[in-house]
Amino acid sequence: MFIIKKYWVSVFDEERSIRIYLPEGYQVSKESYPVLYMHDGQNVFEDREAVGGRSLRMKDYLEKNHLPLIVVGIDSGANRMEEYRLWAPGKLSEELTGKSASQEAKGREYLDFIVKDLKPLMDATYRTKGASTYMAGISLGGLLTVYALCRYPNVFTRGVGLSSAFFRNQEKLEEFILEVDRVGHLYLDCGDKESGDERIDHAFLTSNERIYETLEKMGASVEFKVIKNGEHHYESFSQRVDDVMSFLLRDG
Repeated sequence: MFIIKKYWVSVFDEERSIRIYLPEGYQVSKESYPVLYMHDGQNVFEDREAVGGRSLRMKDYLEKNHLPLIVVGIDSGANRMEEYRLWAPGKLSEELTGKSASQEAKGREYLDFIVKDLKPLMDATYRTKGASTYMAGISLGGLLTVYALCRYPNVFTRGVGLSSAFFRNQEKLEEFILEVDRVGHLYLDCGDKESGDERIDHAFLTSNERIYETLEKMGASVEFKVIKNGEHHYESFSQRVDDVMSFLLRDG
């Protein structure tokens, strides 16, 4: 069952589409299910509304594999960079992309919306397993996910970041990770050909390796995979969905 609803997101001062996938048999069973929250919701389930016309095709994947999981996709907006960034651009971001005209960073307030408004609403509306709440994101969505797993370890028990754009807030995120007491289980990956530019590819991968090493240093349970020939494109991202689901649904 696939539902699209509109919700008011105060931090963005507008309505956003929230896309909700309920597993096969949900309506006739009494079972409760783990919940996965995903960023860039319009790119998660179907191609028809995806940016660039290519999604993760998660709806077909979940239906084909009969997975016992509720997935909640939250659409991003026109100002995605500002919405998903956690702090103003750092030094590494400026080195790779030049000085940003915008210093806006609404990512922390956006995550507060998920934790304080959206999740309680989903828990009250659907049969959810509160102790099995997950988050996943791509690029800047991966940046958000790692931060969320560190800031809210009692809320999100597992998280996934695909080709995470950590470099946008590299320095601040590394500092923040080392300040926390614990973090949920994480799966991270990064392609070795994210941009097609050898200099940027190297910097992108190094950025991901630094976050992985920082998480390990603070004692986190984290897995990291380098994707051979992996590119920063949904064709490449969608090929990793098996790995994502295997990690999230491991041991039930």
